[in-house]
Amino acid sequence: MSERDVMLNKLAQGLRSMVDGLGWFDGLGGEEQSETLMFLRHHCVQARVVDQDGPEAVRLSGLRPTHTPAVLITCGPIEQHLGKIVSLAPPDERRKALRPLVALLGIADGRRRERFCRGGCGHWWHALSATVM
Repeated sequence: MSERDVMLNKLAQGLRSMVDGLGWFDGLGGEEQSETLMFLRHHCVQARVVDQDGPEAVRLSGLRPTHTPAVLITCGPIEQHLGKIVSLAPPDERRKALRPLVALLGIADGRRRERFCRGGCGHWWHALSATVM
């Protein structure tokens, strides 16, 4: 497990604030930010995100519905649009993309946790606490 994966999962679970997450993300170089968004996309797909999760992710993220990542996350097959979101190049768009993608992971992983991990599981990210890292 990498520091990046721990941070992304803590953000998605609400164990770290988005203010902390944006500060951490801003401290990454452009290439690291792009890689982080790609890993976040992968985590969302692994958590079995569905199209209906998009509007709730935008709402939870606090992003205006007119911002590019918000439009993309809500306008069609979400798995196709996730690739477009993580490909946004301007730094301010990458920063905007982080918020709804983290929310999306939180929604999808929360559903997975409820359905498949209720009685316990071996997922390391389900055993995170707010005090580590």
